[in-house]
Amino acid sequence: MSGAKEVFNFINGKWQKPGGTAGLQILNPATQEVIGNFHNSSEKDIEAAITAAENAFIAWRNTPVVDRVRYLQNLLQLIASEKDAIAKIITLECGKTFQESLGEIERAIENIEVACGAPTFSQGAFSEDIAPGIDEIMIRQPVGISAVICPFNFPAMIAFWFMPYALACGNPVIVKPSEKVPLTMQAIFHLIEKAGFSKGIVQMVQGGSETVDQLLNHPMIKTVSFVGSTAVAKKVYAQATAHGKRAQCQGGAKNPIVVMPDADPDMTIRILADSAFGCAGQRCLAASLVLPVGEAIDWLYPAICKAAEDRVVGFGLDDGVQMGPVISPASLKRILALLAEGEATGARLLVDGRNAVIPGYEKGNFIKPCIMDHLQPDGNLVQTEIFGPVLGILPMDSLDSAINWINQSTYGNMASIFTASGSNARHFRHGVMAGNIGVNIGVAAPMAFFPFSGWKDSFFGDLHGQSEDAFNFFTQKKVVIERWKDKWSRQF
Repeated sequence: MSGAKEVFNFINGKWQKPGGTAGLQILNPATQEVIGNFHNSSEKDIEAAITAAENAFIAWRNTPVVDRVRYLQNLLQLIASEKDAIAKIITLECGKTFQESLGEIERAIENIEVACGAPTFSQGAFSEDIAPGIDEIMIRQPVGISAVICPFNFPAMIAFWFMPYALACGNPVIVKPSEKVPLTMQAIFHLIEKAGFSKGIVQMVQGGSETVDQLLNHPMIKTVSFVGSTAVAKKVYAQATAHGKRAQCQGGAKNPIVVMPDADPDMTIRILADSAFGCAGQRCLAASLVLPVGEAIDWLYPAICKAAEDRVVGFGLDDGVQMGPVISPASLKRILALLAEGEATGARLLVDGRNAVIPGYEKGNFIKPCIMDHLQPDGNLVQTEIFGPVLGILPMDSLDSAINWINQSTYGNMASIFTASGSNARHFRHGVMAGNIGVNIGVAAPMAFFPFSGWKDSFFGDLHGQSEDAFNFFTQKKVVIERWKDKWSRQF
C-alpha cells in the first residue's frame, strides 16, 4: 500500500488530485498487489479542463500545422526513449507480457509518425476560374475540443489512434483513461508535459461513467472517440450524437478464422494460437472462433490443443512467459461463468484452462488457454465476446458455408482465412462482411496509415480511427467562392 502511486489529473498544464470520490484501487492482475490509488474527477475538474481547452483553442488552431507536428515529433522521441519503462507499467497494471506491452507502444509511435504527415493530409483544394473571374477553395479547419475515452486493454496505444491526429489538425484534446489502468497514461502525460505543448492543449481527466457523461453532454466538446464494448459504444454514440457531436465508437467483436484444408499446418497453428491467446484474449482483434473446413479438422484439432496446452502462462515480466492474467477477478469470474454455461448446454472442453495455479502468483487472475467444441450456434460462447483466452471450434463443410455463417454475425470487426489458394483468399476477401480481413494473418490490425475499419455492431460512426479517416474526422471543410474582378457578366 505504501508503494502505491496516486492517480492525478493533468489540467491546464498542472498536475491536480481529482476532486471527486475515491474509486477502485489499481491492482496488479498477477499478484493483486495495490499499485495505485484512484479518485474520480469532480464536475468542477471536468469543467476546468474544458474551459482551459476552450481558452487554448484559438491560439492552437492559428499555429501553423508544421509547428503543431513538431510538438508531436518531440513527443515521439520522448516515448521512444522511455518505451521500456512505459511497457513495464503496462504489464504491472494490465497484465500483458513485457513483449506485448512493447508492441503496443510501437503501435502508438507509429500513429504519431502518421499524424506528423498532417501538412500533406490536411491540405484543401483549389479550382481556378470555375466561372469567369471566380475561384473556389476548399479549406480544412479544426472542429474543436476532442474527447478521447479509452479502454483498459491497450492503455497506451488506443489513445494514439485519435489524439495525435486531433492535435495535428488543430484541436485541443481531453483524454480519459480507463479507471482500471490509469498509470500508463499518467506516465505518458509526464512526457506530453515535457514535449512543450501550451497549457490546455492536451489534458487528462480521471473517472468512470459520470466523467464520460459530463464529457458527452457538454456543448463545448465537439468530437468523441471511444473504444470499448458494443453495448457501451452504442450508448456513447447515441448520447454524443444526440448532443450534436461527431462520434467514432469502436465496439466489441467475435472474430472468426477460417482454416482451409490446404493451409500450412505449422504456420496456421502458430499464428492461430498467438491470435487467440495473445494478451490473454483481451483484444478486439483476438481470434475467438476457428472454422475448419472439411479435412482441415483432422490436423487442426490435435495441433491447436497442443499449442494451447503448451502456452506458458505467468507474470508478464518473468522470462519465457507467453500469456499473462486477465484484468480483474470480475473478468475471470465472467469467463468462468460463460464456460460453465457452455458445458451445461452441451459444449465440450477439449483444453480446460480453469483452476490455473501459477507458482508464486497464486492470487493472480489466471486462467490458462481453453478450447471448446460442440458449441450451440445461438449460445453465448458463439454469440458473446468473451474477452479471454477461449477459442471455440465450429467445423464447416465448405468455404461458402463459412462465409455465410460469418455474415450472419452481428459483429464485423475482423475475419481471417488460412489457405494456399489465391482463389479461396479472393473469394473470402470479397464476400465476407467485416471491416478488417486477414489472409494467413491471425490479427488483422491495420497499420496506422490505413483506417481501423470495424463494421456492423463493431463500430458506430462514419469515419474510423487512424490515417485519412482521422484527418477527415478531426477537420471540417469550408468552401470559399471568391471574385476579384471589377466587372462581371453573370446575371442572377
